Amino acid sequence: MKQLFLVFVGGGTGSIARFLVSKLWNDPSSGIPYGTFLANIIGSLFIGIILGWSIKHNTLSSHTTLLLATGFCGGFTTFSTFAYENHIFLKSGDFISFALYAIASFALGILAVFLGMWFVKQW
Repeated sequence: MKQLFLVFVGGGTGSIARFLVSKLWNDPSSGIPYGTFLANIIGSLFIGIILGWSIKHNTLSSHTTLLLATGFCGGFTTFSTFAYENHIFLKSGDFISFALYAIASFALGILAVFLGMWFVKQW
C-alpha cells in the first residue's frame, strides 16, 4: 500500500509540474507543442539523474526511487500527449513538423537519460 501511495503522490506532483510547463511553453499560435517537448526531455534527464544517482551511490531507497522515477517522472512525461500531438500533425498533413518533433523527442529524450547518468558519474 505504501508503494501505491508513493506512486500516487509522485505522479500527482509530476502531473501538476507538467501542466505548469505546458501552460508556460505551449503556444497555440505556433502550433508547436514546446511544453510537451520540454516536459519529455526534462523528465528524461531527471530520470537519468535519479537512476544514475541510485546506482552510483546506493543511497536512494527503493521507496524514494519509486516516488521520483516511477511517480514523478511518470506523471511529468507525456507520451500519450506526444502521440496525440503527432496525430494532429499527420492529420493536418504537416509531415515536416511530425518528423522533426518525433525524431527530436526520441533522440533528445534518450540523450537526456544518458546525460543525466553521465552527470551523476562526474559528481
